[in-house]
Amino acid sequence: MPRRPVWLIAIALGIGGLPGTGTAERAWVKDEVRLNIRAGPGVEFKIHRAVKTGDSFEVLSRTEGWTEVRGRDALQGWIPAGYLQAEAPARIRLERHEADTAKLRSDHSRVSTEVETLRTENRELSQTSTALQSRLETIEKENTELRAGARWPEWITGASILVVGGLLGIIVHATTTRRQTRRIRL
Repeated sequence: MPRRPVWLIAIALGIGGLPGTGTAERAWVKDEVRLNIRAGPGVEFKIHRAVKTGDSFEVLSRTEGWTEVRGRDALQGWIPAGYLQAEAPARIRLERHEADTAKLRSDHSRVSTEVETLRTENRELSQTSTALQSRLETIEKENTELRAGARWPEWITGASILVVGGLLGIIVHATTTRRQTRRIRL
């Protein structure tokens, strides 16, 4: 793109502008252009430096055909009116969206991996839980059987002691006692 003198561009756009607003609004250099920031509102003023598309400025005031701006580096100067817009150029927005998309894809990949890991762990824990539940039911059943069946040995032992004791009592009684006979002694 051939470089056109800034004053020709200003004339082509029609010299006219908005009065200064006094508020700090943010504006962006449009499309693919390179502009000169000048010391004053006109082509006769000294050029501070050139700016390009995507550079951001704070709008300080507007005059007929010129806009006073301040850059991030605190450099203050004037740009021809009509080269600023309220939002970032499409190229800058695209770069931001691409960066956001790349981050979201990375996050999605990480989260997908975590979800798959959690699903695997959930399946393993479910299987472990099922096995433990089955084992618990078996233990509870065995415990119930042991509680119910634990009394019969006591009963058998007690009955055996009574029977043996009774038999021993009969035997001891029979062997130790004499029979009394009725004899008459004369």
